[in-house]
Amino acid sequence: MRFGPLPRHQKRLDEAGELNRNMVVFYGSQTGTAEEFCGRLAKDAQRYGMSGMSADLEENDMSELPRLVEIDNSLAVFCMATYGEGDPTDNAQDFYDWMQETDEELNRVNFAVFGLGNKTYEHFNAMGKYTDKRLEELGGRRIYDLGMGDDDGNLEEDFVSWKEQFWPAVCEHFGVEATGDDTSIRQYELVFPTDINMNKVYTGEMGRLKSFETQKPPFDAKNPYLATVAVNRQLNQAGDRHLMHLELDISGSQIRYDSGDHVAVYPMNDVSIVNRIGQILDADLDTVISLNNLDEESNKKHPFPCPTTYRTALTHYLDITNPPRTNVLFELAQYATDPKDQDILRKMASASPEGKGLYQSWVLDAQRNILAVLEDMPSLHPAIDHLCELLPRLQARYYSIASSGKVYSNMVSICAVVVEFQTSTGRSFKGVATNWLKNKVVVTDNGHKATVPMYVRKSQFRLPFKASNPVVMIGLGTGIAPFMGFLQERGWMKEQGKDVGETILYFGCRHRNQDFMYQQELEEFEKVGVLTQLNVAFSRDQEEKVYVQHLLKKNNEHLWKLIHTDNAHIYICGDARNMARDVQNAFYDIAEEVGGLTHTQAVVYIKKLMTKGRYAQDVWS
Repeated sequence: MRFGPLPRHQKRLDEAGELNRNMVVFYGSQTGTAEEFCGRLAKDAQRYGMSGMSADLEENDMSELPRLVEIDNSLAVFCMATYGEGDPTDNAQDFYDWMQETDEELNRVNFAVFGLGNKTYEHFNAMGKYTDKRLEELGGRRIYDLGMGDDDGNLEEDFVSWKEQFWPAVCEHFGVEATGDDTSIRQYELVFPTDINMNKVYTGEMGRLKSFETQKPPFDAKNPYLATVAVNRQLNQAGDRHLMHLELDISGSQIRYDSGDHVAVYPMNDVSIVNRIGQILDADLDTVISLNNLDEESNKKHPFPCPTTYRTALTHYLDITNPPRTNVLFELAQYATDPKDQDILRKMASASPEGKGLYQSWVLDAQRNILAVLEDMPSLHPAIDHLCELLPRLQARYYSIASSGKVYSNMVSICAVVVEFQTSTGRSFKGVATNWLKNKVVVTDNGHKATVPMYVRKSQFRLPFKASNPVVMIGLGTGIAPFMGFLQERGWMKEQGKDVGETILYFGCRHRNQDFMYQQELEEFEKVGVLTQLNVAFSRDQEEKVYVQHLLKKNNEHLWKLIHTDNAHIYICGDARNMARDVQNAFYDIAEEVGGLTHTQAVVYIKKLMTKGRYAQDVWS
């Protein structure tokens, strides 16, 4: 067993307190959901007489996992999200590498895995499946079946259903039973700091106190860079949607990026929602508070940076816009003075078909956020500190960078569509990040420059190493973003005198005059020869809808030659549920019709291109 020096950020399991527990729930999380599920499982453990702890895979030396057997009735649970094309999340990368390389015997360590994925993606739940299979191969003992959550369906329902079966399996395996106590268990206690020094109070920082005042590289998720907004312009002149292009100035930050990378931004919640929550709960939002973990050995001392104010927590740290998960409703039920409201909230948190249906219709389909729940249940009046403990963290939002780091080394561009629609309850739902970005005026009335906390996440979406390789780009709507960077870079290579292969773009949007993003720039790229071919599908400008896959089939012979003979690289960016799948089917058809392959051979052919990195997707659902 390796007890040698550890990376600076890692702790041994015994050091971190995990070896004082008989249940450790590890998370591989990109957007916070797996982390949240872990916290819920660790909290549930108390109801079964177990001592649970949630743990970040990145912060623990996982080579010590076999030592868990030193503890009676011990269990390791893994909540593993899959990111991108079947990849581990950032914080699970080291653990994934360890699993691949190790031949360490797990000594029958008891384990269970819940995977978080999305069925619209090719590699559905790849990390959950791999972790479950590999832990068994290494000698672990699976005590309950792999759970597979589908974010394209109802991830919350999948998790609750799995959990309902998981705990009886744990009870049977270890010979324990539920305490029967379904009362709320608080994890944190509310403390009002005395002798408050406002310089020691968090005001929205992600990690180090005052990190926005004294910025120090390197910049990452826990230490974002405060970039100045240099440009914020609307890309469309017509239509009812707001398409926008922003440029963030990263001069002096030492941040480097490549075309195809993603930029993560930390948004702020709508101030009017924050104020209304404070008003309903009769709370002084400017009270300085600290929520301190009641479990002193836990490595998570606070649910968000503390000390801070309720206002800061609700504005910067907590997700108040998305519909609340079932565990939040269950815990809040005790605060409803009307027994009917209590029953409804508890029913929605149950695993019964009726409860699941009610949660789906009343919370999810109606897009009720926590404010809407409070407004529509007047008898519900929770303690604001308990609400802050229960709400999930507000997460960074990722955007494909719409510029090239080789051409614009001091600027990161974003293009996005502002999300805003009416819900079935007549409320206006506004996307947190896009509405916040929309309102980032370059220079405010008092002369202050608008800023955005951000960092860059590397991706595998890369131009071919050889500039002479042809490139076929297929983008839908804001899926044009990475291709603007690709085109800038191909143009720059041409200026350097390099032999640049054919560069072809297929772009799809609804209407030419409403959402043809970057029309002038694209037509200029075509005019100067950087873009060999510009093919645009306007789906709703004629009676019969025309999509990018129709244009691909029209040019089937040329495309097959590029792919089969000229070593072309194919890139797809946009909607995973429909567009990416339809485009893939179009390539199957081309391989069959022009290449003479059977359907099975065509599927294998495209899969091989993916394996070689010649068919890359940057998609979302």
